[in-house]
Amino acid sequence: MLDEMQASRRQALKLFSSIPLLPLGGASAASVLMTACGGDSDTTTVTPPATVSFESASFSGMAAPGIADPYAMGTTSVGSALNVKLSDGTTQSFKLAYKPFFITGDYVPDGKGGYNLSGGYVDINNKPILDTSVPGLERQFFSDCADGTSLINLDKATVAGIKGKAVFAVVQFEYTTNNQAGQSMYGQLPSPIAVLTLDQDQATGKLTLVKYHNVDTSPAHMLWITCGASMSPWNTHLSSEEYEPDAFTAATDSQFKGFSKNVFGDETKANPYHYGHLPEVTVNPDGTGSIKKHYCLGRISHELIQVMPDNRTALMGDDATNSGLFVFVADKEKDLSSGSLYVAKVGTGFSIDPAAAGAALTWIKLGSATSAEIEKLADTLKPNDIMTVVSKDPADASFTKIYNGGKVEWIKIKPGMEKAAAFLETHRYASFVGASMVFTKMEGTTVNAKDKIAYSALQNIVASMVKGDKANNPNDSVALEKALKAGGVMAHTLAGGQKDLGGAAINSEWVPVKTKALIVGEDIAKDALGNTANVDKIANPDNLKFSEKLRTLFIGEDSSQHVNNFVWAYNIDTKVLSRLISMPAGAEATGLVVADDVNGWTYIMSNFQHAGDWISTMDAAAKALVNPIVNSNYKNKFGCAVGYLTAEASSMKLSKV
Repeated sequence: MLDEMQASRRQALKLFSSIPLLPLGGASAASVLMTACGGDSDTTTVTPPATVSFESASFSGMAAPGIADPYAMGTTSVGSALNVKLSDGTTQSFKLAYKPFFITGDYVPDGKGGYNLSGGYVDINNKPILDTSVPGLERQFFSDCADGTSLINLDKATVAGIKGKAVFAVVQFEYTTNNQAGQSMYGQLPSPIAVLTLDQDQATGKLTLVKYHNVDTSPAHMLWITCGASMSPWNTHLSSEEYEPDAFTAATDSQFKGFSKNVFGDETKANPYHYGHLPEVTVNPDGTGSIKKHYCLGRISHELIQVMPDNRTALMGDDATNSGLFVFVADKEKDLSSGSLYVAKVGTGFSIDPAAAGAALTWIKLGSATSAEIEKLADTLKPNDIMTVVSKDPADASFTKIYNGGKVEWIKIKPGMEKAAAFLETHRYASFVGASMVFTKMEGTTVNAKDKIAYSALQNIVASMVKGDKANNPNDSVALEKALKAGGVMAHTLAGGQKDLGGAAINSEWVPVKTKALIVGEDIAKDALGNTANVDKIANPDNLKFSEKLRTLFIGEDSSQHVNNFVWAYNIDTKVLSRLISMPAGAEATGLVVADDVNGWTYIMSNFQHAGDWISTMDAAAKALVNPIVNSNYKNKFGCAVGYLTAEASSMKLSKV
């Protein structure tokens, strides 16, 4: 019996060789009835020692790398630790490190005895798209911008070669920065999505790549600039298409024409109304994946949607100038193919001071629709069928002044085209109906379900949010006295029993009803290294993920104000901010995932993109030292990493409880 109890104790304390890898729940003590030797009816109650279990966690942060260590500046650098407090009052600390699965441009196993080019681009016929910009160096394009990631666990996986358990990661690639000739390729290639099959070692939690599968995105007309992502509560990957192409200018826009040429072989064939929506990827047990695109969640600058625990309500990031806070309520659980779309109106008292009380949120219903009916409208309508848009005041009362994309426009909706306007020209229509289209780059979203608080990242707090700016609507209540380029994170109180401004009930218990600042950055004068935001505070937050068990908000940066971008952990109870990892200089932290429990292990995943994309303020001497390090590690800036945080070998196991 003692041996059994010890074995049970060891199992309960199983710990990691890969990222927190700590089973964060623990069994309670149990009483065992044992029959005494003196007779059948004589029993004795024996209580084994109480099982020691996880109680709380905190992180010890690292210092920002400096020029004294150019290698740390030019690569992923980790000097942080996870500190675990157990129920008996003891603690254990685990030093963290970063482990990439691959650098894009590497050839990785396809699970069938061959190899795939990681991050590689293909056209509508799934043929490789070639970079022919330098004669004699022709090669398939691959991305330097890995982004949104999901970590998915399925029952009964059927991938060959798995020794432990199969875990799947879905990874999307936002864009590629340049061709080999140094010309910008931003937005001109269809974003790839891959399913990675990872072999999870059940003794250590280590993840090893065994299969890389390119998802066929042609059923979704291919994908446009996929950015942040999340995993749905029903175990699918929710992607994004940001900076939706302007349908009124697409025919003459060189970027969109380049995209059309690379996808279809024809500059005129791509339809702008097919892009700016929400793709969803379903992973199959064999490590493949399929995709569908939802057209009824609004055509906005989608980034990092968060579906609430009701499986129906979705809070959406909108990464644009004059962006809004949008909520979609699905008609059925676990099905985003139909529902109602709402946009927020912000009340008085909006502030970016975390000490301020915050501002009320009310909701305007834009419409209800199915994905199929909006896709049909996208297939058949031209922009001028939906509305007229002019850039100068027409002195005509039938036009309405709106704020869109950092500028003023005047629009007139065509008769009977309100639904088409709501779902295909969502930004313009939301401004038309009086929503608060005042935010700047409202990016990642996540939820703290226990406290019913959602979080949204404002990468910048500038332009349309600042009083007197040409993009700011003077009739809206969001009008700050001063810009904050370093941005911040807003917290939204969630509640049920709400009605839209038309008086109709909103069928959700997870509607944001108040917004206030949670944590903000700090602009500074340029320091010696070239930072223009305080390195000990967040700057330009982008990816957000919340861990219920760790009670921690994780924040990834997309900052030109920090020479090195960071991933932070912010404990919402202790208010402690800890720097976990530093990305290579000039790289954005992307693909943030926090998975509390995957077969008993906990993971933090992070990618980066466009390493060495030097900001203009960076110190020249530092750049001269760091640039060769970036080039040698990341394929002369053509490669980026997909990977995760892990514990160092010396900290893989608990030696004492």
